[in-house]
Amino acid sequence: MSEETIYLTPNVAMNLDRYTVGSYTPGAPRWKQILWYFLGEPLFRTHWLPSSEFKVWLLRCFGSKVGQSVRIKPGVKIKFPWRLSVGDRVWIGENSWLDNVAPISIESDVCISQDVYLCTGNHDWSDPEFKLIPAAIHVQQGSWIAARAVIGPGVTVGQGAVLCLGSVAGRSLQPMTIYAGNPAQPIKQRKI
Repeated sequence: MSEETIYLTPNVAMNLDRYTVGSYTPGAPRWKQILWYFLGEPLFRTHWLPSSEFKVWLLRCFGSKVGQSVRIKPGVKIKFPWRLSVGDRVWIGENSWLDNVAPISIESDVCISQDVYLCTGNHDWSDPEFKLIPAAIHVQQGSWIAARAVIGPGVTVGQGAVLCLGSVAGRSLQPMTIYAGNPAQPIKQRKI
């Protein structure tokens, strides 16, 4: 056998010793990543500084594009602020996690409730090297992501759509439609 042979235990589909991020980069120099990790993120996430104005200022310092009248509750976690764009009058609830290895774009008048998870990265489960697959999330204007909902990589939430409590969206959501369940299914049109 050649030295390049991949040795896998029988019935094991991947070898994490061979994992690499490939051509992926976090999108900021190492010093900025370290500064965010050790200073910015702890200050941003703390319950001791509940001011949205301070959090918006901090996000902007690290490269986020953030609009006016944005409310950010305590405990929110953002992986890479330089990959975040937030419109005007957006609410982000307690303990939400914006896991943005790829860009997250949130348009104006969006409510992201408590404990929401926005996940922009996945892995190729068919690749023995478990390749990283980043894909952006776009939440369009007037949408509501209810508490404990999850949105997966590459999803666009259409304008005015609602993702109900605890629901999981792995595919894009149509505008002005209410979705529920895992996987999220349309249950009715949203009428305002």
